[in-house]
Amino acid sequence: MPFLKFLAAWVFVSLLMSCGAGGGAGAASGEMGDIQDDGAVGGISEVPNPSPQMAKASGTPLETLQIGHSTYMLTCAQCHEYMLPENFFEDELEDAMPTMIKHAGLGQTEEDAVLDYLLAVKKVEGS
Repeated sequence: MPFLKFLAAWVFVSLLMSCGAGGGAGAASGEMGDIQDDGAVGGISEVPNPSPQMAKASGTPLETLQIGHSTYMLTCAQCHEYMLPENFFEDELEDAMPTMIKHAGLGQTEEDAVLDYLLAVKKVEGS
């Protein structure tokens, strides 16, 4: 059953992307919040996948981390390069996320899941 919820979330995010939500406008002009991209970027292979160990360390259900990771990978890179989650500061994330999530056309559930995922990565990576 958790896999079906994950799959449904992935389909939802995919549909949003195919409809143009989360297009690239705005990110280059600084409209997306306070997170500064100062060279701390990584490729898709450097962004960690959720794991049972990550879920245990963060106290967040694996299903939530999977939804957050999928949303991060499929939506966030529409506006900017993949930024390594361990390079963010928690207060930056909490301040900038609502603006970015709204710009991407996503809701509170996705915002919470992405924030949970990013904070879990920070916890596991020891930053």
